[in-house]
Amino acid sequence: MSTPEKEPGSLGRVLGPVLVALTTGLFLYALYQIFGIAPQEAKMGIVQKIFYFHVPSAYVMYIGAGACFAGSAWYLSTGNVKGDALAQAGGELAVTFGAFVLVSGPLWARKAWGTYWTWDPRLTTTLLALLIYVAYLVLRGFGGEGEAEKKFASALGVLGAGVVPIIHYAVQRWSGQHPRVIGQGGGGLDPRMVPALLWSFAAFTSLAVLFLWTRIRTELLARRLRVLEEEAYELLGEEEGFGNRAE
Repeated sequence: MSTPEKEPGSLGRVLGPVLVALTTGLFLYALYQIFGIAPQEAKMGIVQKIFYFHVPSAYVMYIGAGACFAGSAWYLSTGNVKGDALAQAGGELAVTFGAFVLVSGPLWARKAWGTYWTWDPRLTTTLLALLIYVAYLVLRGFGGEGEAEKKFASALGVLGAGVVPIIHYAVQRWSGQHPRVIGQGGGGLDPRMVPALLWSFAAFTSLAVLFLWTRIRTELLARRLRVLEEEAYELLGEEEGFGNRAE
């Protein structure tokens, strides 16, 4: 019989509201920086403001991929259900923010390039990564709760992380239209835009932590509930068997 996870303690009940308050405050200040302080780009106008959401979303996608990789490797090496919960939460984070990247990117590209989509190396590899993590979630959602299914999904979570470095270095290796907005040759980013971008990164990082913490906690509680239900069914079965023998 499986051992249920321990019920979350007082730290969990305190940490949730703290993360919510911190994330809300960071987003409000980031929005103030983006729309109230940062200058508007001359050519693209207000559309350029997508930049402050698009780039941090790609960063959070990387966080999700990293969490999925770490959790999958943890589960494969130890069989710990916490690793599986971390991997699943990371996969959901990667899909959610990867989808936002591929929606916000074309809106920005339409103004910058004159078209919603080109088969740019970074765009193509981002799409590939998103499809891998969608496949991971489909496998976790419909593959059942068996040990073999979980390990197969974990292997996919480990392999999927290999695409992330390719996304990051796609522009340098294969050129393309996508600008290098961070780092050397960062596309001529106005220094006055940097504070807004940094606050946006802080807000999205806090949101990623909140998302991961909430999903892991929820998943572990759900697993604990399933174990308790199984134990209850077993006890009912034993009682029915005892009653039949008594008769």
